[in-house]
Amino acid sequence: MNVIETRLPGIGVRREIVTGSGRRVGIVEQRDGDLDLIISRAGDPDACVASIPLTPEEATAIGELLGLRQLVAQLTDEHRNLPGVSTRQILVEDGSPFDGRRVADTRLRSRSGASLVAVLRSGQVQASPTPDFTLAAGDLLVVVGTSEGLDAAADILSHG
Repeated sequence: MNVIETRLPGIGVRREIVTGSGRRVGIVEQRDGDLDLIISRAGDPDACVASIPLTPEEATAIGELLGLRQLVAQLTDEHRNLPGVSTRQILVEDGSPFDGRRVADTRLRSRSGASLVAVLRSGQVQASPTPDFTLAAGDLLVVVGTSEGLDAAADILSHG
């Protein structure tokens, strides 16, 4: 998938993709940092059907929704032929005893049998985080294991 980047003099930068239906979907990052989600009119890439202003948090949430779906779908497909193995997303919530602490401090693998395979933060995926990776409230963890192990991992991340 190619990302088309267009400089908009005096405005900022437009980054977009062309979907299978021929529409362009993307963002305009304005010089002042404001972001707009844009959708072109079918058949006319320069005509905008929708321009939706987004806060940084909203842009991050949309990026996480789209990126996470792809990652989880890939992991689910890879584990399809492994009975008893599942993938789950676990949110590091405010107040988690592991907010601001290293992955190693959770001892997640040894305590639950589940494995942390990725962390989604601010729209960016950190695949295979190292034991020294620091977790933060709002991180969405992608964990693989048995259903019992995933339940234990969620409990560990919530309560310690």
